[in-house]
Amino acid sequence: MSLRRRLGSLFKSQSELDLTDGSIPRSLFFLSFPIVITNLLQVGYNLADTFWLGQYSTEALAAISLGFPLVYLFISLGLGLTVAGSVLVAQHTGADQPEQAEYAASQTVIFTLLAGLVLGTLGFQFVAELLGVFGAEPAVLTLATDYMEVISLGLPFLFGFTVFIALMRGAGDTVTPMLVMFGTVVLNVALDPLLIFGVGPLPELGVEGAAIATVFARGSAMVVGLWLMFRGAHGIQIHLRQMIPDLAYSKKLLRIGVPASVENTGRAISVNAVLVIVTLFSTPVVAAFGVGIRVFSMIFMPAIAIDRGVEAMTGQNIGAGRQDRVVATNRFAAKTSFLILSALGVITFLFAPEIIGVFDDSPSVVAEGATFLRWIAPTFGFVGILRAYSGGFRGAGKTLTAAAIAVLLFGFIRLPIAYVASQGLVPIDGWFFAEPNPTGIWFAFAVSGIIAAVVAAGWFERGGWRGGDLTERSPTEADSEAEPGDEPTAVGDD
Repeated sequence: MSLRRRLGSLFKSQSELDLTDGSIPRSLFFLSFPIVITNLLQVGYNLADTFWLGQYSTEALAAISLGFPLVYLFISLGLGLTVAGSVLVAQHTGADQPEQAEYAASQTVIFTLLAGLVLGTLGFQFVAELLGVFGAEPAVLTLATDYMEVISLGLPFLFGFTVFIALMRGAGDTVTPMLVMFGTVVLNVALDPLLIFGVGPLPELGVEGAAIATVFARGSAMVVGLWLMFRGAHGIQIHLRQMIPDLAYSKKLLRIGVPASVENTGRAISVNAVLVIVTLFSTPVVAAFGVGIRVFSMIFMPAIAIDRGVEAMTGQNIGAGRQDRVVATNRFAAKTSFLILSALGVITFLFAPEIIGVFDDSPSVVAEGATFLRWIAPTFGFVGILRAYSGGFRGAGKTLTAAAIAVLLFGFIRLPIAYVASQGLVPIDGWFFAEPNPTGIWFAFAVSGIIAAVVAAGWFERGGWRGGDLTERSPTEADSEAEPGDEPTAVGDD
């Protein structure tokens, strides 16, 4: 079999996929698999920074460990708009309303770029104060500030490529963003060592060099993404005349997007808040936490890809009036995600020290990082369930529900347990400790994931996803598109 034919068996173009009919496993696989690759490539940015800065110095590695949650926070604040755009494009596409889909995409692009500009400006002005909350060692704090100032100025570029990925996904095209991402990751990987260590006429920039490489590469990806959307040959098309900010339409974007931002910001704030607790311990513990979070970013890629695939499939099927496929898609996705992440959890548990050692071979970092991974690895499958149903809620327009679950997980479960357990406030032999110990933080990650998965599954199965049609059709009109007596589509039907 030729290479081209082999690739064709793994990837399908938008024209080859019908998300509202046929086999659910087939549609979800061909929609989600390119997202897995795209997200792995996206993690490549962070992994490249982590690897090269780990070779540079432990302080530099700790600095980006300190800065990464703040990067995530900034991106999460603007991510709600991209989710809103993706859901609107998906539902209008499913309802066969191309003009409305294009207008939604055009408005989402302009508001997302404006959000990136505003947040980037604010971030640059206050990054030192924000990082100062963590109380890290002065040398690490200075390096983290240098890194985050560059990232803040580049936020519009980071937002620009993120909205391209989201809108194409809502239209059912996940292959094109994958190809664009591949080229820019190659660019970033090539630039990282040159700018970090300095080669020839290029000065040694350390952590600033890593930030510049990331911003330049993602800026290139944004330019390519916007060009493709203006052409309209793939996925969704945008129009310059429709990019004049429509304040009335912005209310619709915000109504959907603000809860989605809360969901993602909840995750980011949680990581930042947990980092405050982590910084009560030594620099090796901070470095181990940073490496562990990056490892999670890679391991959770399949679950996140299924999450995004479910979001698009749920949106298009609601737009098409196929309520039966909404339930079947989410159930299949939850089971599949649980099995995949559970398998990855076994591998992670067995090879935890070796995984941490790839990024930092300091014995203290390897020991603490391995402990972190081994506490949470057995619960990876539950994270998969949580992400699958969260994607279903968002695709159904129930972004507030997804946000409520995230706030429950991070604000009311993980954070309090992390603090109480790690500081020895409730000494129970075998679980918590009679004196401060970072293992209490790792325990909090494990137990919160299980509880949130149970809540998400129960909420969805009780019908919490219903009533989220955003296509502005009447309920009677939407319901009439589903044939009377429809039963949930068997996931293996073709």
